[in-house]
Amino acid sequence: MVLGLASGIVGEVIIVALIAAVLFVIFKLSSMFLKLVFGIIINSIAGLVAIVALDYIFNMGITIGLATLLPSAIFGLPGVGTIVILKLLGVQI
Repeated sequence: MVLGLASGIVGEVIIVALIAAVLFVIFKLSSMFLKLVFGIIINSIAGLVAIVALDYIFNMGITIGLATLLPSAIFGLPGVGTIVILKLLGVQI
């Protein structure tokens, strides 16, 4: 008896099917995780590039420091948008 499931060819087919199912689930979870991590990295890079471009190219007067780089790196473009809105409202950052 193979692992107590069944004997002979039926047991082997069941084991192969279980292994295939487990590998499929592992592959799906890992691809979802990699897609999420890749998206976060791209969003962070876009945020950092945008904050530097706004300061140097458009001369918005945004101070490049921890208070501006951290939100733009963590939240990406929405963080940069928030910083720009705060700057336009006159809040010192």
